[in-house]
Amino acid sequence: MKRAAVFFVEGFEEVEALTVVDILRRGDVQTDMIAIGSNLLVTGRTDIGVRCDKTWDEADLAAYDALILPGGMPGSRYLGEHKGLTAALKEAAAKGKIVAAICAAPTVLGALGLLEGKPACCYPGMEEGLLGADKREEPVCVADNIVTSRGIGTAIPFALTLLLKLEGEAKAKEIKTSIVYDWQKDWRP
Repeated sequence: MKRAAVFFVEGFEEVEALTVVDILRRGDVQTDMIAIGSNLLVTGRTDIGVRCDKTWDEADLAAYDALILPGGMPGSRYLGEHKGLTAALKEAAAKGKIVAAICAAPTVLGALGLLEGKPACCYPGMEEGLLGADKREEPVCVADNIVTSRGIGTAIPFALTLLLKLEGEAKAKEIKTSIVYDWQKDWRP
């Protein structure tokens, strides 16, 4: 079974984080919500509290096939400031594991040099944080093992793209149909 980690920090964007968790779990990907810090309860940018599965210290990041950053502010900034997480993202990317970010969080990947020469997208107005990237306005950009997306409105195609990469096209189409999602005839980037 494939495993994914979604990271939660104060000020995260609730829809982006929970859409990914929900769709990946529906698609049979073991998805853990990991709190950056020692408290399992993390409050999002619109004051919605979410109880995570594990704290940072309890998670074995080497065991995951995908590391995923939700956006939101100031959450994205806090994710980029966490030395352990940034080291784990670089290591996962180097090993060919999926590293994904949505909204403002792709700027974390840009600061780490992970977007160099790759197509990438982010929340409108934050493009200068996509250091070295081929900046795009598509809903989702895929460059090998790096996946980026633009915001709340692209959370479903972002999550379905991650499911496609982890479990294949049949599972992604099954979940797309089950949630009555008809964004476009062919939703993949």
